Amino acid sequence: MSLLQYEFMRRAFVVGILLSVIIPCIGIIVVLKRLSMIGDALSHSSLSGVAMGLVVGVNPILGAIVMCIAAALAIEVIRKRIPHYAEMAIAVILSASVGLAGILSGFAKNSASFNSFLFGSIIAFSDFEIVLVVCVSLAVMLAFVLLYKELFFIAFDERLAGLAGVPVRTVNNIFTILAAVTVAVASRTVGVLIVSSTMVIPVACAMQFRVSYKRTVIFSILFAVVFMVAGLYISYYARLKPGGTIVLLGVICLSVILLIKKQFPPNRGKNRDVLPSAPQGD
Repeated sequence: MSLLQYEFMRRAFVVGILLSVIIPCIGIIVVLKRLSMIGDALSHSSLSGVAMGLVVGVNPILGAIVMCIAAALAIEVIRKRIPHYAEMAIAVILSASVGLAGILSGFAKNSASFNSFLFGSIIAFSDFEIVLVVCVSLAVMLAFVLLYKELFFIAFDERLAGLAGVPVRTVNNIFTILAAVTVAVASRTVGVLIVSSTMVIPVACAMQFRVSYKRTVIFSILFAVVFMVAGLYISYYARLKPGGTIVLLGVICLSVILLIKKQFPPNRGKNRDVLPSAPQGD
């Protein structure tokens, strides 16, 4: 019987496709800024927010959003204080988030709901959570389109962007909040432990084609949508966890692309100024 006859699977596809569009938009900026592990820090912050929500009796996703925003802003502050060791900010917030989640989880009234965030529960979205995903998706897409050039500048060189008149601090704060909200919502879908992979793997696949920045964004979204849809189909018929299936499909695809590139390396003599596996500006 077709899986689309079930209401919960139709919800899963709607949520999954929406997130597949916005996560690569965040992921490509994160990758180009050399902050690929920020997804791990924010996802663990969302876990502490889930525990906090269960303790105080509010929707866990709302708690996750609040904690993710606080963690993202804290990372940005620490990163500015120690710019030469930006990755240290991620490690500090990640450690604090894990510790806080461990403490709060002991007071959580519904341990099953808390555990569902570890590996995701895309088929268990409520009406409120679906509306929240739609609103977040629209906000991220709108901000990404309106700040397209500014984000492009900042992703490659913040100092040069500032000299060009880009309000770096404001754009960084907006992007940080959008990234935090996206990670918080995505944690419910694929799980806290692997949400960072969904941000990085589609971008990594797209970057192997050595195309422009705009095309890299488009390819990243296409890869993410394919991984999400295929992962939902496979997990339904094979009775597997959707989050893990989606991520493993991405890893397999990236491995195949890298293997093909190794067997058929690009002709670098025709384009010596292009860095391998890096998106170029439009």
